[in-house]
Amino acid sequence: MYSEDDINSAVAAGALSAEAAESFRTHMSAVRDLPRSSEEEFRLLNSFNDIFVSIGIVILLVALAAIGQWIGAAIIPVNFAWSNDMIDEPQFEAFYAANARQDAVQTCLAGLLIAASAWPLSEFFTRKRRMALPSILLLLAFVGGVFASVLGLGLALVAGEDTLRGAVIIGLAGVVACGAAYIHWRRFAVPITVAAGTGVLVIALLIMALAVIDIELGGTGSLIAVLLMGIGVFAIAMRWDMSDRERTTRRSDVAFWLHLLAAPMIAHPVFALLGVTDGDMGGIGAALAVVAVYIAFGCVALAIDRRALLVSALAYVLFALAFLFNEFGAVELSFALTAFVLGSALLSLSAFWQPIRAGLVGVLPESVQAKLPAATDTGASPSPNAA
Repeated sequence: MYSEDDINSAVAAGALSAEAAESFRTHMSAVRDLPRSSEEEFRLLNSFNDIFVSIGIVILLVALAAIGQWIGAAIIPVNFAWSNDMIDEPQFEAFYAANARQDAVQTCLAGLLIAASAWPLSEFFTRKRRMALPSILLLLAFVGGVFASVLGLGLALVAGEDTLRGAVIIGLAGVVACGAAYIHWRRFAVPITVAAGTGVLVIALLIMALAVIDIELGGTGSLIAVLLMGIGVFAIAMRWDMSDRERTTRRSDVAFWLHLLAAPMIAHPVFALLGVTDGDMGGIGAALAVVAVYIAFGCVALAIDRRALLVSALAYVLFALAFLFNEFGAVELSFALTAFVLGSALLSLSAFWQPIRAGLVGVLPESVQAKLPAATDTGASPSPNAA
C-alpha cells in the first residue's frame, strides 16, 4: 500500500516522473469513482509487520516505565514509622508529603526513560523503515514522556497542594511537550505530530484557565472554553487544508489529524449545552435542536470535505433520535428505528457525497470556494510538491 507521500517521494527521487504520478492518480480516481481529495487517506498499517513491531514497542515502553518507577521508589523511599498506634495529623501530613514526592519522582523518571527511548527507536522505525503505526506510537510516547517527565519534576520540586501552582506546572509541562512535538516534527514529520502537540497544549491551557478563573470542570464555563479551543483547532486544521486543496502532500494528513482532534472538542460541548449528556433531552424541542445541529455539522463536513464532525456527533444524535421515537410511541422499536434511519442516512450521504457536495459548494461565495477542495475534482489537476 502506497500513500501520496510515498508517490511524492518517488517523484522527488526521480524513480517516477511527475506525469506518470499524475496519470496514476487520475486512473485511481476513475477506478474508485471518487476524487482523490475526498479519500481522506488514513494509513495505520503498511503490513502485518507494523502490528508485530508495535506490540514490541508497547511491551518495551511499559517495561521502561516500570523500571523508572522502581528507580524512583529507590531514590525516595517511603518507609514511614509511626510513633504510636494513633496517627496524628502531623504524622499523616508527613507521610502524605513523602508519598507525593515519591510519586512525582517516579512519574518524572518513567517519562524520561520513555522519551529517551522513543527518539532512537523513531530514528530506525520512522525515519528509516517508514512504518505507520509504530511511528504514531513512538511519537505519542515521546511527547507523553516529555510531558510526564516535566510534570513529575515540577511536582517534585514544588511542594504543597495549591491548585493554581499545580495548574502552572501542568501548563509548563504542556508547553515543553508542545516544543518537543515541534522538534520531533522537524526531524521525522509524522503527520499526527502537529495534532499531538496541539492537543497537549490545549489540555494544559484549559487546566490553567480553569484554575485561574476558578471554573468547575464540566460546568457551562468549561464547556464554552473547550468549544472555543475546539474552534481554534478547527481553524488551524483548515489552514493546513487550504495549503493543499488537492490533498496530495503531507499537509493534508496533518489536517486530517487536526480535524479529528477538533471534532470532539466542538461536538461534545455543543451537545452537552443542549442537555444530551444529562440523560434528559428536556423535551422534543431539544431533541429536534440536536438533529438540527447534526445537519449543520453535516453541511460543514460536506463543504470542507471532511467527515470527522459527523463521526464525533453520532452518539449524540442517536440518543436524540431514540428520544424522539419514544416520544411518538415507538418505544419497543426505538433503537431499531434509530439505527435504521441514521444508518440509511449515512450510507446515502456516502453514496451521493460528491453530488450533494457539489450542490452545496456551488451556492457558496467564490472566495470561499477557492479555499475548499474542488467539488468537481476529476483528479487531473497538477499536484503540488510534497511538503
